[in-house]
Amino acid sequence: MANKKDNLTAVLYTVNDLRLEQRPIPEPKDDEVLLQMGCVGICGSDVHYLVRGRIGDFIVKEPMIMGHEASGIVAKLGKNVTNLKVGDRVAIEPGVPCRKCNYCKEGRYNLCPSIFFCATPPDHGNLSRYYVHAADFCFKLPDHMSLEEGALLEPLSVGVHACRRANVQLGSVVLICGAGPIGLVTLLSAKAMGATNIIITDIVQNRLDIAKELGANHTVLITPDLDEQSVIKSVHKTLGTAPDISIDCSGAESSIRLAIQATKNGGVAVLVGMGAPEVKVPLVTALIREVDIRGVFRYCNDYPLALEMVASGKVNVKPLITHNFKLEETLEAFETAKTGKGNPIKIMIHCLQKG
Repeated sequence: MANKKDNLTAVLYTVNDLRLEQRPIPEPKDDEVLLQMGCVGICGSDVHYLVRGRIGDFIVKEPMIMGHEASGIVAKLGKNVTNLKVGDRVAIEPGVPCRKCNYCKEGRYNLCPSIFFCATPPDHGNLSRYYVHAADFCFKLPDHMSLEEGALLEPLSVGVHACRRANVQLGSVVLICGAGPIGLVTLLSAKAMGATNIIITDIVQNRLDIAKELGANHTVLITPDLDEQSVIKSVHKTLGTAPDISIDCSGAESSIRLAIQATKNGGVAVLVGMGAPEVKVPLVTALIREVDIRGVFRYCNDYPLALEMVASGKVNVKPLITHNFKLEETLEAFETAKTGKGNPIKIMIHCLQKG
């Protein structure tokens, strides 16, 4: 059995100062569950906080527990919890809204101004042995799904939300800009939703190779010698048409511009990647061609669909995991994420103790 006194926790103090330390095991409130953490993936935002100490207006001002892509096992129930039982394996949706504001009541709780979101300052994350979370934002995993797959429902939900915002459907022709983890889960989501012709771009050939293995119909390697118009022409020529939908998953200005300009007249450009606060984009070109530009912020009501996609076998997220570390090896895991050594796609930290 796991040592109940051990709550080893990964805490970010300031830029490049990540520490492993013991924290008290929390008690669940009436509507919460105590979770023995299973798997926690490292996200690009985690690395950004480590290296920069901030993302936009979210600034690490005091020590913050890391981690938000996670799964765990229910260890204790709050007195009002009826949807789960001790021993249930769950995926953890890390954003818990207020449930009372107009955004929550309208069903767009990801826009709730007072949402709690794991590992987003000032909110603590869940990269620890034990963690408490709202029971209604924990999703029970079927027996045939692993804890690793449960943790990957978090990034997959971003892809699901992006494709829902874009209205991807049977027969859609889709351009995805960026073949990092979010680009790849968007690819998997688009395929599961019926897109039949998908092209994905990146500046790294290795990521495009993985995208091809995951089902991309076409890939385009963007090299420094290619100008903007050449890339657009390459996308159109390769697809045989202009895409109905373009989804930018990188946040780079050149990538956002490509998404807007390559999309067909009357099409949709969805922006998922978060880069510089301000970028230069061809808005007039978009408006005279009636290209809809839609933003994406995390996800909302997408975990159930993401879970069903994986549980049914429509989506296989396992190939995304390229590196595995124990909780005790968290510093090494983040160093791998930071340096990119070994071409990581998704790094998974395993929190369960053996024995």
